[in-house]
Amino acid sequence: MRDQAAAQRDLAADRRDRAGEYAPTQAGAEMRTDAHSPSALARGDAAKDRKHALQDRLAGARQRTDSGRDRDTAEADRGAGADERTWAELDRTTALADRGAGALERLRAEQDRTTALADRGAGAGERADAELDRTTAFADRGASAREREHSSLDDLTGTYHRDAGFLELEREIARARRAQEPLALAFVDVDGLKAVNDTRGHAAGDRTLLEVATAFRTTLRAHDLIVRYGGDEFVCAISGMTAAAAGRRLSSINTDLRDSPERASVTIGLAQLRPDDTFADLVARADAALYAERGRARRPAR
Repeated sequence: MRDQAAAQRDLAADRRDRAGEYAPTQAGAEMRTDAHSPSALARGDAAKDRKHALQDRLAGARQRTDSGRDRDTAEADRGAGADERTWAELDRTTALADRGAGALERLRAEQDRTTALADRGAGAGERADAELDRTTAFADRGASAREREHSSLDDLTGTYHRDAGFLELEREIARARRAQEPLALAFVDVDGLKAVNDTRGHAAGDRTLLEVATAFRTTLRAHDLIVRYGGDEFVCAISGMTAAAAGRRLSSINTDLRDSPERASVTIGLAQLRPDDTFADLVARADAALYAERGRARRPAR
């Protein structure tokens, strides 16, 4: 369209130039004399008509150019509008995709929380099971300890029998040495038990042994060790006391036994743990002290 308008302008310029050739000059003064002749008037009208025609054609070309430009602008605007609509549609699609992605992320987060809660519940269940297992193990261990302790005790007196009691006595000696504490050992003999069995029966002898064991448990402390050594003999380990202090604690035993139904009595030999004592040395010295005490009791008073 621009090229066509330019061609129209060039054509109008050529025609103006040709029309200017007929303008009056100094050389054509004779033509001015004929300016009002009919032929001159006709030629002037024709030139005016051609000028108006050219102007009309030029105006039409301009209108067509402007119309083409408007169409181009409208097409460009429509294209821009289409682009804007395309971008808007793309934005909406992107927004929908983002919302979908956000919903998916929320769903995954909810699944993760559900899984975490399930794992936490499973962990709590496992911890509860583990705690139950530990409790059961402790209970079994306690039951086993009670069974072992029960199997270690004398059925009649409830004191340790000899083998298990001497194992405990060795541990007590080792503990006293580590703590550098005194330890006294009492060797106890029940007086006249054979005569009780022979004259009053073994049931009376059993009651006598039980009364002796009860009297020692009452007089001594809960952590002191009482062992039934043999038929009518006991061994007591008294921790944290010298032999003299243990003797003072046990001095009331015979008084208590005389008030019991079987009216029993005992003889006691005491020995104190020495730094170089073995287990056997300590027991032997306590046994020797028992015989020495029995010999003093049999001597006639002067």
